[in-house]
Amino acid sequence: MHALLQDLRYGARQLGRNPGFALTAILTLALGVGATTAVFSVAYGVPIDPFPYLTY
Repeated sequence: MHALLQDLRYGARQLGRNPGFALTAILTLALGVGATTAVFSVAYGVPIDPFPYLTY
């Protein structure tokens, strides 16, 4: 557990030293999560749930 905390502190320190890289990494992660969400939303809406009415 101690090694994990050391690694997290080291990573945060390195990102603090390189704010451009940190911003690039955060934007890349945000775009990846957004694109994945969009693809799975379409994948659910088209073939899995194609009918727009509710079934009770």
